[in-house]
Amino acid sequence: MRAERERERESMESSILQGLIYPPTWFVMVMSVLTVAFLGNNGITEIRGNQLQYSKFWNVGSQKSTFKVSGRKGMFMVYFPAFLFGLASFCLFPNQGLRFILVKSALTIHFLKRTLEVLFVHKYSGPMFVDIATMISLNYFINTALMIYAQHLNRGLMEPQVDLKYPGIAIFLVGLSGNFYHHCLLSNLRGEGKQEYYKIPKGGLFSLVICPHYLFEILGFIGVSCIAQTWSAVSFTLGSAILLMGRSYGTRRWYLSKFEDFPEDVKAIFPFVF
Repeated sequence: MRAERERERESMESSILQGLIYPPTWFVMVMSVLTVAFLGNNGITEIRGNQLQYSKFWNVGSQKSTFKVSGRKGMFMVYFPAFLFGLASFCLFPNQGLRFILVKSALTIHFLKRTLEVLFVHKYSGPMFVDIATMISLNYFINTALMIYAQHLNRGLMEPQVDLKYPGIAIFLVGLSGNFYHHCLLSNLRGEGKQEYYKIPKGGLFSLVICPHYLFEILGFIGVSCIAQTWSAVSFTLGSAILLMGRSYGTRRWYLSKFEDFPEDVKAIFPFVF
């Protein structure tokens, strides 16, 4: 009897998932698991105090032996290849329906925005190691390619029973605009090239969390997941959320160590929670 109820429960859960997400191929499923494992492990490493050495953490820990470039050049390397692939995907995968166009557009717009912010908005406190820039760039490039390719594999399949693409557009735009707004607030606080110009951020959601720009970035990726409704997009969103939670936890710890008057009630990324 218990086994029968367990089978019914598993069947119901499977049915719900099939109503929300396209069924994956083995390739998509394996790559999705690897994505969560890789990004999640990096997030846990950040929580443990071993930060990736860029931005305010560029000189934390043992120095890398690889070449360094300016922070602006390093971050341009991070975002521009993923933007180029998003742009190229309109030629590589033409005429495959509205959902596919929206997925390609959302990813291309996201990485175009990040590239333009690197060039015209952000101010950088230090250089960036080439190997770290390359690793992050490959992560964004590969996952952008996987999300678009996974969408391509769904051509001709029945759409999920629950259509989330229009709510996804709204969530994506909220994430995009909120992330940009808080990046502008951060930029207005900083002087170019000098770490001592860091100040406790104010305005927007900075009174509640130290990394609202990460919170809105996660929202943007949730929007992409709702538009795509594939395991590739969901796994990238989940992995990115874990990574950004770890990064924000380390950022809050950094501010607590640098500023005696840092407010204790300001959380890392989720207001009142974490």
